This record gives sequence, C-alpha cells and structure tokens, in this order.
Amino acid sequence: MLQRMAMFDHNQDPEQTRTFRPDPAVAAPASTAKPAPANSTDVIHRKTANNEDDRIQLCPEQSALYINHRRQNSRAYRSNLDSNGIVPSDLWSAAYCEAIDRLGEDIDLAILQGKNVAQLFRALEGTEKEATQETAFLRGVSYLRSIQVPLERFKLALDLASPLTSLEPTTSTVTGVVRNVSAIAISLATADLNFARQIGKMLEQISYIDDCDTLGQKAHRTDIHEALVSVYEKLLEFYKAAFEIVTGKGAALLMKMILETDRLAEIVEDFLSHADTLRKLIQKATWEIVEDIRAMLYDREIAKWLASGNMSQQTQYHASLQDLRSDQACEFLLADAKFADWYRATSSQHLVLLGNMGHGKTVSMAFLIDTLSQRNEYQIPKGKICYYYCRNDETGQPANVLSALIQALLGQLPGLKKPFYEWYKQTQASGCFDPAASVQNLYTFLEQVVGTLERPLFIAIDGLDECDRVSRIRLLKLLKSLSQKTTKLKTLLASRSGTEIQDLLEEPPCIELVSNTQRDRIIVEKTVETRLSHLSEDVRALVINMLSPMAQGSAIWTKMIVNLIELREITTIDPMRRFLQRQSLPVDLTDLYATIFHRCTANDYENKDLAGAALDILAVSRRPLSILELAWAVTLAAAPQEVTTVAALAPMVDHQRVMNLIHPFVSRVDSSDLRKRQVRLVHQSVKEFIIEGGLSNKLLPQSAVGSPATTRPSNDRRIENLETRALDICMRYLFLEEIGNIPLFSEEQVAIEELPQDVELFVDEEGPVEYNPYCTWETWEEDMIIYDPTDRGFGEFFVYASCHWPDHFGAITAEPLPALARIEDLCEAGSMRLHNWTKQNCRPGCAMKARFEFDSTLYDPLGITSLYGSEAMLRHMLQNSDFDQDKFLPQSVVAAAEHILESGDLSRLGILSESTVGCKLRGLEIVQLILRVWSYPRKRHDTWDPAFNLVDHVLDELVQEQSGNELLCMAASAGCMPIVRRLMTGARHRMELQAELLRATRRGQLPSSLGRPLHQSIGEAVFGNHVEVVKYLLGEKGIEAHLHHLNSRDQNVLHLAAKHCNPAMFRLLVPRFREGIHQKDNRGDTPLVRIIKSPSKGRYDSASILLSQGGASGSITSRDEVRDALQLAAQLGDSDMCDLITSICE
Repeated sequence: MLQRMAMFDHNQDPEQTRTFRPDPAVAAPASTAKPAPANSTDVIHRKTANNEDDRIQLCPEQSALYINHRRQNSRAYRSNLDSNGIVPSDLWSAAYCEAIDRLGEDIDLAILQGKNVAQLFRALEGTEKEATQETAFLRGVSYLRSIQVPLERFKLALDLASPLTSLEPTTSTVTGVVRNVSAIAISLATADLNFARQIGKMLEQISYIDDCDTLGQKAHRTDIHEALVSVYEKLLEFYKAAFEIVTGKGAALLMKMILETDRLAEIVEDFLSHADTLRKLIQKATWEIVEDIRAMLYDREIAKWLASGNMSQQTQYHASLQDLRSDQACEFLLADAKFADWYRATSSQHLVLLGNMGHGKTVSMAFLIDTLSQRNEYQIPKGKICYYYCRNDETGQPANVLSALIQALLGQLPGLKKPFYEWYKQTQASGCFDPAASVQNLYTFLEQVVGTLERPLFIAIDGLDECDRVSRIRLLKLLKSLSQKTTKLKTLLASRSGTEIQDLLEEPPCIELVSNTQRDRIIVEKTVETRLSHLSEDVRALVINMLSPMAQGSAIWTKMIVNLIELREITTIDPMRRFLQRQSLPVDLTDLYATIFHRCTANDYENKDLAGAALDILAVSRRPLSILELAWAVTLAAAPQEVTTVAALAPMVDHQRVMNLIHPFVSRVDSSDLRKRQVRLVHQSVKEFIIEGGLSNKLLPQSAVGSPATTRPSNDRRIENLETRALDICMRYLFLEEIGNIPLFSEEQVAIEELPQDVELFVDEEGPVEYNPYCTWETWEEDMIIYDPTDRGFGEFFVYASCHWPDHFGAITAEPLPALARIEDLCEAGSMRLHNWTKQNCRPGCAMKARFEFDSTLYDPLGITSLYGSEAMLRHMLQNSDFDQDKFLPQSVVAAAEHILESGDLSRLGILSESTVGCKLRGLEIVQLILRVWSYPRKRHDTWDPAFNLVDHVLDELVQEQSGNELLCMAASAGCMPIVRRLMTGARHRMELQAELLRATRRGQLPSSLGRPLHQSIGEAVFGNHVEVVKYLLGEKGIEAHLHHLNSRDQNVLHLAAKHCNPAMFRLLVPRFREGIHQKDNRGDTPLVRIIKSPSKGRYDSASILLSQGGASGSITSRDEVRDALQLAAQLGDSDMCDLITSICE
C-alpha cells in the first residue's frame, strides 16, 4: 500500500489527483507561471449584492503573493500547485489558502508535500500493527464504533472500507487536508476514551465543511468564510501536531505522547468550537435559502390562487395614470379640510371622492395614492397602501377586488404569506375547493389580518360606479364591517354617484370634483405638452386657449380631442383653428359612450327605450329637469295610449330606475331633493353623441358614421326629431284629463293672487329697492308666495310641459309638422286647458305673482302659433285651419297680428297679410294697431319695417275709404316718421292720395279718452312735440292748409307749440307762419300769452324767437299787445320775461 502511495506521489495523474478543475477563463494555463488574465480578475473581483468582503474572491492572488514571499523551500510547493493547474478559486480553496496565509511561519509547507504525507501514513500504519495485526486506522474505526460514534452518518472525505486508497498524496488541497486529517484522527482515536469521543465530534463537525456552499448557492457570505478559515487553521494545526508527534517520537511512543500531552486534545477542542460556529452559520444561511424557496413556492401558489395577472394589470394601469396626470391639477385635494381630517384621524375613517364621468376621479385617486405612499415613507410605523381600480363590471366583482387587495397586502407584509397559505389549505380541507373564488372566504381572511395589524392600513378603491349594484353594495358593506374591526383602517373611495355610499357608510365626508376653469386649463396644458410637443409654440397656445373653456371639467374629452389632433396630424395654426371651431365628437369617445350605454342598460330593449327617452329629452331640454320631472316624462313616453290621466300615470313612475339607467351621462345630483332642477347632461360631448345618433348607431362600425361635413344636415334633422319627441311628450301630458278639467288655482289662490306678494305685507320699507342686474328670477321670487301644481292633481311634469312646450313647438321647421288638430285642441280659445297652461307658463317658478302677463282670453291657436310656432307651421295653419271654428277667436287674424306686434317676430305680419285670411289686416284698423303698439312697445324690435310695409298695401284703401288724412294725422301725432314718410312718398305719384292726405278738414273722430280737439297733421305733430315730423311735413308741397289750420278752439300750430315751448319747434314754425303770431284763440290768448303762461323752462327762448322774428315783420306793432304781455308777465312775477319783452320791443 505504501509503495503504491509512493508511486502515486511521483507519477500522479493530474486528471485523477485534482479535486477542483478550474475554469480555463479563470485559471492560468498549466504551461505558464503567469497570473490569471485580466478578464479572470474581473470575474474574481466581483462584489456581491450584499457588499461582502472581496477577500474570498481575491484568495488566489493573495496566495500567490504569500508564496512569492515565503521561504525558499516553499517555492517548490507553489511550483507544484502551478504545475498541477490547481488555482484555488472555489470557496473552500479560498478559505484554505487564507488559513495557510494566516498561519504563516507557524506551519512548514513542506510537511504538506507528498513525501512527508506518505511518511506520516507509513508511520501510522505501522503503529502496533505487529501486536494487533490491524492498522491504526482500522483499530480507530472499530473503537469509535464501539463507543457509538455513527461514522457512516458523517460526510467523511474517505472510504472507511478502503481508507488509504482514497487518501491524498499531498495535503496541498482542501480535499486532501480534510481526508488526511480525518484518517489521522480516526487512527489516533484509540489513545483514550475521552479523546476518542472528541475525535467523534470532530469528525461530525468536519462533515459540515461540505455544506458551506449553502445548498449549492454561492452566497459569498463573509461570516461563513471567516468561520471556515478558522476551521481550516485548526485542521492544519492538528495535522502539524500529529505530523510532529508521529514522525518525531516514533510509532511506539505515539499513544503515550497523545495521552501525556493535551496538545491534540486542545486543538480538537478549539476545532470543535470553530466548527460549531461554522455549523450554526451554515444552518442559518441554509434556513434563509429554504425560506426563500418556501416564499417562492408561496408566491407561485398565491399568484395562481389569487390571479396575479389582475394585480399586474392594476400596477400597470396605475403607472399609466402617473404619466398621464398633472399633479398641479390635483393638489387642491390636499388642501381640502375633509382630506386633512381623514388623514389625521386616529380611528377608522371613510373618505369619498365624487365627480361626473370624465372629470378626473381616477387620476385624482392615483395622485392621492402616490401622496399617501410618499408620506408613509417617513412614518413609524409605516402605513401600508392597497389600491384597486374598477374599470368595468368584470373587474368590479367583489372577488376580484378582495383578491387584489390581499395580494397587495401580502406583497407589502411577506410574513402574511405563510398564514395565508395555511388558511387556504385549511379552507380547502374543509370542503371549499377554490377559496379565492368565495367573497366571504376572502373577506374572512382579510378581516383576520386587518384585525391584528398594528400599523395604519389604507385601502383605495376607484370606480365603484363601474360595479354592478349588487357588487357595489356588497363591497360597501364589507368595507364598513372591516372598518369596525380595527381603528387602523382608512378607506378612500371614488364614484360618480354617492347615494349608496352615503346610505351604507353613514354619511362619510365627500369631496366633489366640480368644473373649474383654472384646473381645466392645467389639464389641457399638461395634455397638450405631453401629446403635442412637436407642434410650434403658437399652435400649442391656440389649442390650449380654445380647448380650456370648452373642457367644462371633462378631462376625458380633453384627452380624446388632443388624441384626435395628433391622429389627424394638424400642424399649422389656421387648419388647427378651423378644426377646433368645428371639432366633431372623437370616435374613441363615441365608442366609450356607446359601451357605457350598453352596460348601463344591460342590452335590454326596455331599459334602452327608457334610457334613450331620458337622454333624448335631456339633449333638447330648455332647462335642467328635476328627477321627478324627468321620470314622469320618460314614463309617459313609454306608457300605452290608454293612460289618459295623471292619476293613472303616477303609479307607473320609477324615478330610481330612470336615474340608474342614465347616471353616467348626467351630472351628479342630490338624490334627497327629487324636485330640485338639477338633472343635466354631464358634458356637451354627450349631447353631441345623442344628436349624432350614438344611441342607435352604437353597434355600427364607425366608418358608417361619416365625416362632420356629411353628418351635419342629418344632425339638424336629428335635432328636429328630438324636438318633436319632446313636444309630443309635453303635449300628451297637457292633454291628460285633469289638466283640461280642473282650474290651476283654487278660489283661495285666486284671491291670494290679487294680494301683494311680499311676505312682510305690513312692514314699512326701510328704503327703496335697488335694481340689481345680476338678480335672477329665482332670487327675486324667494320671498313670494309659492304654489304647487301637484296639489291640484297636475303631477310633476306639468310645470315644464306648460312653460316649454312652445319652445319645442317652435323648433320644428320641416315636415312632418305637428298635427294641426292637436295644436288647435291644446290652444282652444276659452278652454280650461289653455287657461291652465298659460297661467303656468307665465309662472315658471310657481310664484303666485306672474313674471309677465299672459291672458288666456286673448289667445287662440293662431295667436299661439304666431308667437311660438315656426314660420312653416304658421303658414301651414293659415292655409289649412278653419278659422270659423269655435276654437278660434272671432277676429283671430287681427288678434294674432296684435300679439306679433306686442311681443313677436314682426316678419310674421307679412305671412299673415299674404295669407288667404290676410285681407282682414289691410285696413286702417291694422295700421292704427301698429301705431298704438309702436308708441308703447312691450318688446323692443330690431326693425319695424315688416310692420310698416303693411302701409304700402292699404294706400288704395285709404283713398276709397277717405281715411288717408286720418291716418296721416295719427302717424304725425304718434311721431311715427316711417309711416308719415311712406304715406307722403306714396302720394307723390298718386294725386288722389295726395288730395286725401292734405285735405283741409278732418272727418275722423278722436277717441274721447284723449280729451282734446282735433288738428291737422302738423298740429298733431306739434302737440306731440315731434320736431322731425314737423320738419318733414313743412317740406312737403301743399301742406299750407295743415299749417294754417285752426282747431275747434281756434288754436293754431303756434298755440299748440306753446304747450312744450320747444325753441326748435318755434324756429321751424315762426318763419313759415308769422301771421299766426297775433292770432287769438277762443279765450283771447295769442301764442305769446300762452308762452308767458307756460311753466316750461324753454319759454324764454321760445318768446325770444316769436318776438324777434315776428317784430321784424311788423306783426306786433300794437302798443296794447306789448302792454298786455308785459302786464301778464308782471302779474306772474316773471321779471325775466318782462326784461326780455322790453328789450326786444324797444
């Protein structure tokens, strides 16, 4: 055996002797003595993720440096290492090299060489072999077994059956020293029982050296490396001591030396101490690795059970919101007192974020989630945040929400993974195959965890309105129950509607996202800068300036319009301006609205009919509707024709159903106030979606929708269809029997109507009421007496139908026009139905005091149509209605003309006059009506030409009926220059008309209410102080008779001018009528006397004109006249007049 070892020492095969084969990229070639190349140094010098010491990797270089500086006899040892290609780069070799380095001069490297090793084992083999016929090794094995040392269970580096065949010929390798020391220890174990037991423990601890790579994972742990170096030091010390004892004293004295000295025992004791440290470190590292493996197994199982893809989507979606949002537009939330109170609260709290569709709730939630995360970084204990975005019915299922929340919680608190795993397995064992599919099971686990948490927990859920009602209610109940289990939970919720949240969570604080122009601009700026950064600065500024006011709080509309700009690649300013002025609804937004409509109605035809009717009404409604108004209108639209009474309709109304079907499309409402006029479309884009037929085209490909240029005519037609539908609903409601049979006001209310409407009837006003141009009717009527039409059995839609059916009526301009019979029935003269809706029409706010006069006795179908119907409808009625029916007033056309003159469109007078019944408007009566209304208009018209044009149609009639002079005088009296001019212009080419207009005497009779004598045209104009009319008439030929005319009181035009003492009038008249200065009326007064008696401040200038121009002509020469004038002035105490007369007459 020894011979074989010796031969092996001199002729060893490198492939058989090396226990480590280095990577050629790391180890130097065997044929050279050069150090490893640079790239191997890079590999060896890598630092680990744990920032551990680099000594482990540097061991080969350290060993080389050490060997180069050792004694001359160690160079042979280094040469032997290099020649065999053994470069210690593994963790065991690195530690072994460092152990040799640390021992330094304390160990002679020569004893590790092959010859000395062979010498050592030859000595051991011969120990007491002659006496026992067994080698010392086999005796040691037997002895150790006899004292119950389980050698077979140890990871020994040698074969107990053939130990010497597996021994290393050198101890220059890790494996060699371990094998050789193990063999020596076993061989020496028979020295003493206690020593043998130490050897047994030593062999057990040696087996842990093999586990230093911690289950194959090269962790590069410094603590294990240091412990392994210490173990190798003790092994080398043991080897050295054994070598010296065995080779120095001889085999015969070996056992005696072991017993007499404690050197080996002490070394073994130290070894055991260091080896135990190594064992514990290895066990700790192994445990950590096992735990990591177990955690990975947990993660895999948990991901499979809880559908980790869902959580991944949540994380990605949150990241996309971070890129999208403008934090500046969300910072106002942090300043809100409700958020501050919620965040600082020491108990479980709820906070709700409410807003309309597209108003930025989701982005705001993402901002708050990130803000909470940032704040928690500096808190002890650090709070945990779990969030979830509900994006549709599927993601809004409670199981999905709870699964994601649990995943988020397990990810932040890994210690909960094992309890969850165990809980899941236990739940499965109890008969539930898939616990993650059970909402109650998931909630049970979450409840257990939350109840034991000692740190704050934030749960944020966005888009509760995306869940179906059952899921939403269940989630709210679960959150409420969860908050009652702990004081550490705070929930943050976002939804369009807060009704169920308010009810189930007991009125939690709510922050409403309302439209704000400054916030809109920030969002537009962020979106434009992000998506349109390639555009020039002036084009971006144009987009921002135009889109900001149109956003109206809708961030989603802003985003999609900008996306459309990007899609169409508009880059210059003029095309961009045209696009923004005529921008159409983006296709993506149309698809979104259609999808939401489909989801809200569950694709049920009845739901779609109700929701479609509601949205159609809202698209053309003239004001926001109350919840009840909308519900009654929608119910009537869907009701069978047999429903003809309010009483029959009332039980059919389901306002909650209607609002639930359309809630994404309308602004947030206060559901506690069903009569508040608050229901309106959430954004103009929703109205465009409805008008473009989105409710009916939602399943069509977008290519079928067409471009804005081709769809605009169809959109106009669609708008009229919507108006027709709204009109039909309003008219059908007003045809309900109660409205045609019961008066709107009771006798008591009629009496109240006559009273002053101020509440404080008997309190003196402290001061005059100041006019406020910004005061609304609603504010003005706050203190007035209010009535309720529902008290009379008229239902909830009566007010809107009465006030706004005329608006829808007038919006229908093309066929098919409303049925004449229905309009005639609704507006039948003298009917209770007409009386009721007109009474309500002038009281939109239901105040007893009417906002304007609307006397139903003056109206009939033609009058209503003349005022509110379209021109097409008016022509249709004039052509096809029978005005002799009792439904019309006796003078229906004239009454209609008067209504038009007072408050309508004057162009419709022409329509009336051109009709087959228009002959009734071609007489003096209609022109007198025009003059009367023109003098006291109820409505300011831009032009009266359509009315005055009627004069051209009556010129011949004026001659035939000899009423032209009368008409001229009436026009002059009213100061109506347009009619005066039309009459005089028409007379220039018609001698008969001229003669009629300028005849000297009047045949007409003035109404007694005027209480003054008649005069001719100039006199009437003078009496009315119409200077321009007088000036115009004085320029007409043949007007002298009118100028010199005396009325029944012998008053001429100068007498009449003295009434106003307008100097401008006297400047016109005196030069043309000097002879009239001295004329006296039937009281003996001259014009001068009447001027002196006038209280007008213009009497002095008027007298001056009269005296100066009259005196120059010699008209006033009588001293008596001057004396009488001075005497009258003196009697009146008018010294200034006396001075004036004296100065002029002298």
